Amino acid sequence: MFDQTPEEGRPGRAPSINVLGGVLEPCSTSPVTGFYRDGCCNTGREDVGLHTVCAVMTSEFLAFSKASGNDLSTPMPQYGFAGLKAGDRWCLCASRWKEALDADAAPLVVLEATHAATLHVVSLEALKQHAFKPH
Repeated sequence: MFDQTPEEGRPGRAPSINVLGGVLEPCSTSPVTGFYRDGCCNTGREDVGLHTVCAVMTSEFLAFSKASGNDLSTPMPQYGFAGLKAGDRWCLCASRWKEALDADAAPLVVLEATHAATLHVVSLEALKQHAFKPH
């Protein structure tokens, strides 16, 4: 489930699966997110942080993350990072989302864009309770 690289030298990658069992949808291209910077919360062997939760940023979560040592809101132009603001979508580490959940600061989750590997860290029920519902 973590790595969709085909076996036996077949070309391409198998489609990534979301937590609902469907094909993983894009999370964000503005800002560009994902461990592979492909706009999706794809994962693989090299993604040790499991950047698989497509989260919709909130001011509360950004403050929580900054206080926890992961400042996502401050621009870092040297890395081409403009900083996140409330409303932006970002592929979060599953463990960071779980920490935020435990601290009552979890951002909303786009289930269709959250990789199924997340379920090794967080229950589907918890994710569904924080599901993003567009207006």
